[in-house]
Amino acid sequence: MNRLKVWVASSTSYLAAAAIAMAASVPDAIRTLKAIGPEGRGNAEAAGAWQELSNADARQLTVILAGMDGADDLALNWLRTAVDVVATRQLSMGGKLPIEALEKYIKDTRHHPRSRRLAYELVQRGDSQAAQQMLPGMLDDPSTELRRDAVQQVVDDAAGLRRSGRTNDAVSRFQTALKSARDVDQVEAIAKQLKELGHQVRLPSVFGWLTTWKVVGPFDSTGGAGFEKVYPPETGVDLKAEYDGQSGKVRWQDLQAKGDYGLVDFNAPFGSLKGAAGYAYHEFYSDQARPAELRLGCKNAWKIWVNGQFLFGRDEYHRGMEIDQYRLNAQLKSGRNTILVKLCQNEQKEDWTKEWEFQLRVTDALGTPIRSAKR
Repeated sequence: MNRLKVWVASSTSYLAAAAIAMAASVPDAIRTLKAIGPEGRGNAEAAGAWQELSNADARQLTVILAGMDGADDLALNWLRTAVDVVATRQLSMGGKLPIEALEKYIKDTRHHPRSRRLAYELVQRGDSQAAQQMLPGMLDDPSTELRRDAVQQVVDDAAGLRRSGRTNDAVSRFQTALKSARDVDQVEAIAKQLKELGHQVRLPSVFGWLTTWKVVGPFDSTGGAGFEKVYPPETGVDLKAEYDGQSGKVRWQDLQAKGDYGLVDFNAPFGSLKGAAGYAYHEFYSDQARPAELRLGCKNAWKIWVNGQFLFGRDEYHRGMEIDQYRLNAQLKSGRNTILVKLCQNEQKEDWTKEWEFQLRVTDALGTPIRSAKR
């Protein structure tokens, strides 16, 4: 009996020492994965580090998840699969995941959004009821993926209220969901439900499209040359100026975006032209200096300037258009900010090439519209 006690004590000590050694090696393995260089440099070491992480105790899951902070896409994938292996092994052996630690990790919004989403999925796997109970606190989460699930819970609740005939309560819940929704498909689905319940939703306001513009054109872009050619608006906007256009003098004029999706249609003021370029100008007033995103949808060639600084452009045509197709980082000044868009139309003649339009909104990093302080 004494020898058995000694053996058990020795085995327990050995296992504890092994667990401590493994825990100590986890940070080293994470550093190895995050150090993978371009063109696969360090892949051999990474494979060994990944194997080490995959053998880690489930109690180390939040440590591995935290390793995703500051990681590039390649390291994120290595770490994500290691987390999945550890969790799957633990559950297949009848063990439990560290739900309380994972919940605490999720609530710390300083962590990488993808790692917090992955931690939430682990909570779902380990305790689906606990996961559901977390969602109400995520309606305004900085992770759009976690926010989406929280919004969907409210949408499902509202749909249930609607089915039971509690129309006013359903409307209230749908409106709550709409305030927090950031994904286009959810916004559209919620707006549809509210419309069916007799409550119109002003989608231009929900999305925050810039709808009032000054436009000038057309300028020549035969053979695509207009994309690179510098016309006067690019060197300084003077709304009282008159320019030499494609077929005569051109001046700035007002143009209002149309429809629920804020389309700025150059065909309306300039005509259905081909081989042409035009400019749209908007003054946006910010109540503070802040970072922002300009989110553009466009199937024509385009360039964008903010406060005279060139942000980006794409010399491509008719490859499809969608909301928030392009996301450009910008810095807004307190007060007046100028936004200039150059839009070029090529010379294809097919019906599906006639569109000469764009949509644009100013948002934060989550897609929340930033409203101009001056209307």
